[in-house]
Amino acid sequence: MRRAVFTLLFALAPLWASAQPFATDDERNTIEVFEYASPSVVYVTNEQLVRDPRSFDLLTVPRGAGTGFVWNEQGYIVTNFHVIENARKVVITLQDQSVWPATLIGLAPERDLAVLKIDAPDKKLKPLTLGDSGQLVVGSKVLAIGNPFGLDATLTTGVVSALGREIEAPNKRKIRNVIQTDAAINPGNSGGPLLNSSGELIGVNTMIYSPSGASAGIGFAIPVNTVKDIVPQLIEHGRMVRPIIGIDIAPDHWAQQAGVRGVPVLRVAPGSPAQRAGLQGVERSRWGSIILGDIITALDQYPTRNYDELMTALEKYEPGDRVQLVFERAGKTERREITLAAPEGR
Repeated sequence: MRRAVFTLLFALAPLWASAQPFATDDERNTIEVFEYASPSVVYVTNEQLVRDPRSFDLLTVPRGAGTGFVWNEQGYIVTNFHVIENARKVVITLQDQSVWPATLIGLAPERDLAVLKIDAPDKKLKPLTLGDSGQLVVGSKVLAIGNPFGLDATLTTGVVSALGREIEAPNKRKIRNVIQTDAAINPGNSGGPLLNSSGELIGVNTMIYSPSGASAGIGFAIPVNTVKDIVPQLIEHGRMVRPIIGIDIAPDHWAQQAGVRGVPVLRVAPGSPAQRAGLQGVERSRWGSIILGDIITALDQYPTRNYDELMTALEKYEPGDRVQLVFERAGKTERREITLAAPEGR
C-alpha cells in the first residue's frame, strides 16, 4: 500500500508543478519583467586593433564586452561610454543572436553614456519603456539584466539601497544623484538596464564598488531621468550641449596652489558673454608676476567651487538664459547678469 501511494504521488508531481508554477506573486512579477524586458537588452562587443607579435600584421580582436539596450525602433542603442571607449569597431548582438555592426552616434564621457545605431529591421527592435527615477525610494524592488562575464541575458534582483550617491565618470567628472543597488552587477553588466517591478527603465548600470572586482552588493546606476535628458542630445548633436560663458578656465590643481576657492578665469573670449559682462582674466604685472583675474564662485544659486561644479551648473541652463554670475575680484564679491551663449557648431 505504501509503495502504491508513493507511485501515485510521483505520478501526480508533474501535475502539481503545472498547476502551481509560481510559488509567490513576487516570483511571478520577476519572471514577467524578465520576459517583457529581456528582448530589449543587447550584447555589446568592443573590437580593437592589435599587432600580431609574430607577423606584425594588424588584427581586429574583441577587447571587451558589455551590455546595452534598445532606445527606439530607429535602431538607437544606449550603453556606457567605458564599454565602447577606444573601440575600432562595435558589434551588437540582439536577443535572437543576430549580429549587427554599430555606428557611433554620440558620447557623453562626463555621464558615462554612449549612443550607437544599428540598421536592424524595426520588428527586431523592442524599446524599453522609460520610467521615472524621481519616484524611487530606498527599498524599491529593482531588477538588472545584463551579460556578466560574457553570460548573456542574466537576471539579478535586489532593492534600491540608497539614492543621491556620487561616482566618478571616466573623464573624472562627478556623476551625481546616482542610484545604489544591491542587485548583483558584475563585469559585463555595464550599460545594461536597471528596471522597476513594472519593467520600466529606471537606471543604467555603470559600476560597482568591490575590492575583488566581482559583485559585493554595492552597484551604481545612472538614473533614467538623467538618461532621458542626455540621450536626445547625443542623437541630435553627438555630444552633450551646454551653454557657454566664453572663458578659459584654470585647472583645479592650479586654483588649489593659488589658494583660491572657486574657478579662476584665465582668459576671456572676445565677443563672449563674459567679455560683455566685463570679466577679467589672468594678467602679468610690469615685473612679470601673475595677477589673478576674476574667480567665479556661483552661477545663480549654484556654488561653483571647482570646474566640475561649474560644468554641472551650466548643464541646468539653455543658450539664451540669463543668469547671475557671482565672482571674486581683488577680494570683493561682485555680481553680473549675463546671457549664456550657444557653443560653437550648434
